[in-house]
Amino acid sequence: MQTVFDYEAASALSKGQRDYQEDAILSDFARGGEAGLVVLADGMGGHAAGDVASKIVVTEVFSELIFQRSDPDQFEPIVPQCLHNAAMAANACLRNHVQNYPETRGMGATLVAGVILREKLYWISIGDSPLFLFRDGVLTQLNEDHSMAPQIDFMVKSGLLSKEEGACHPDRNVLTSVLFGEKIPKIDCPEEPVTLCDDDILIVASDGLQYLSNEQIQAALRRNHHLSSNQIVDALMHQVTGLEDPDLDNVSLSLVKLQRTGAESQADMQQEQRSGIRCVG
Repeated sequence: MQTVFDYEAASALSKGQRDYQEDAILSDFARGGEAGLVVLADGMGGHAAGDVASKIVVTEVFSELIFQRSDPDQFEPIVPQCLHNAAMAANACLRNHVQNYPETRGMGATLVAGVILREKLYWISIGDSPLFLFRDGVLTQLNEDHSMAPQIDFMVKSGLLSKEEGACHPDRNVLTSVLFGEKIPKIDCPEEPVTLCDDDILIVASDGLQYLSNEQIQAALRRNHHLSSNQIVDALMHQVTGLEDPDLDNVSLSLVKLQRTGAESQADMQQEQRSGIRCVG
């Protein structure tokens, strides 16, 4: 029996301490639906360029996925390819925009897009916008970080840099991959999905949320996981904006709580007990 989830989703955006908003989010999760999706982009290139880039990317990817989602049975075998094709189409749109408006050269955007199809999570990400899974009190980042941060953290671990030097390194947020209308250096789009569980929480965010450490995000989710998605989002946004960091970037996130539908929950638990199966990622 396939697991059927109810999705409870909420999203929020903040300009942080910036003068304009360069993040964009679109999501669609219908209660009782077989497929839900969320698309987030964090723009770069300054006012009237990063803002445009993020909207181009989100609109293009979302429209392609919402069209493909209409037939879940046909969609399921080709989700990774559809995600990849949607990202390439968005990249082509950025290239065309820059050709038509040369003053926007240098514009670009990160991308993280997640598709939940029945009990499976598929995703694509380009850049440093994180995709988190919170399960059984533990927060895990599922996607790769396409910035210099992992390399700098490795240097700290290896003793080449101190912890303080690593945290303040000027290249820490330099991106190693991004959508900007040219060849994309790195794409994270696994063929194999993650199997989701009852009470999982997914967070798609811009890197502005990471002004909080992973430990702080995890602690906030442990305190608030029993609340509604809207309340959890409010708590996270209040905590990050409450830092009053003068350099706080735009912050955007979409949070999805998953719960089995009543009949499915009881039937699946009975099946797991009989078979000895437990839910793992």
